[in-house]
Amino acid sequence: MLRNNIAIDAMGGDKAPKSIISGLAISSIRNPSINYIIYGDANKIEPLIKNREQLKAVSKIVHVDDWIRGDEKASRSLRRSKTTSMGLAISAVAKGEADAIVSAGNSGALLAMSIFGLRKLPGISRPALAAVMPTISGEVVALDLGANIDCSSQNLIDFSLMGIIFAKNVLGKPNPRLAFLNVGEEDTKGSNMIHEAASVMENSHFSSFYKGYVEGDKIISGDYDVVVCDGFSGNVMLKTAEGTAKLCAAYLKQVFGSSILGKISYAIGRSSFLSIRKKMDPRKHNGAVLLGLNGIVVKSHGGTDSIGFAHAVDLATEMSVGNYNELIKNELDKIKTNS
Repeated sequence: MLRNNIAIDAMGGDKAPKSIISGLAISSIRNPSINYIIYGDANKIEPLIKNREQLKAVSKIVHVDDWIRGDEKASRSLRRSKTTSMGLAISAVAKGEADAIVSAGNSGALLAMSIFGLRKLPGISRPALAAVMPTISGEVVALDLGANIDCSSQNLIDFSLMGIIFAKNVLGKPNPRLAFLNVGEEDTKGSNMIHEAASVMENSHFSSFYKGYVEGDKIISGDYDVVVCDGFSGNVMLKTAEGTAKLCAAYLKQVFGSSILGKISYAIGRSSFLSIRKKMDPRKHNGAVLLGLNGIVVKSHGGTDSIGFAHAVDLATEMSVGNYNELIKNELDKIKTNS
């Protein structure tokens, strides 16, 4: 059986390499058919992997002395791509030695180095940063979340194509419902850029997936599987959603911890509250994907723990095993044939 290889930047993130190796161990148990190429300081990595027999059996450690710092400028990172753990992990994907890379390191550096090192897929105008967000009845993939601050209508159309294929093959949605994030649901609302993209979607072979415009408060309704927007709006949307989740968690903690009655109420409904907390746990949705490149790039949150990093590796695994990029290429070929 052909085994997929995933390159791991073990030195990126606030808790690296400990949380990285711990998370990798969790994911390796869930995905026993995957091999890992771990880039980083072997003196720090080997003691962490020594007693993890399952992970040790499927891992290769590549010693690297240097790594990208959290506050390092992307321009400087690019110049050090051949000597750092992040850069060498990306290079492994570019050379075909690995099918995907996962890093919890510097976001700007990872984006710049991945775009420069892997290049865009033919037919994709710009890559997009995508992430899965929870909704009332399931999950929605949103893109772009910050890779492209200014976008054209063609960019939004490309993001739509990538989002539809992602929803089909990663979220398991056979007929994903797509909408453009807008300031209103009416056809007259929004910029010319959005109107142009909407017109193309309505008259393309993706028309059955397109459901119109969606406002920010309806994203979590469960009525959509893909939400497309420019990177500026998407990044604001994502950070606002993360902040709101933290606010809700803080309120619940205050309510149930501020009085005897609150503590009694929590004790009575403990199982229900734990279920809510599990659904709201951001670690379950850790991992943003840079779509549209010649390789799979997954960005883990820098401050995540082992559980969160394991989910990021799971996402990279699912995309590589499912041949996501080949599916993108096939769809682009269909568009050229039909145009």
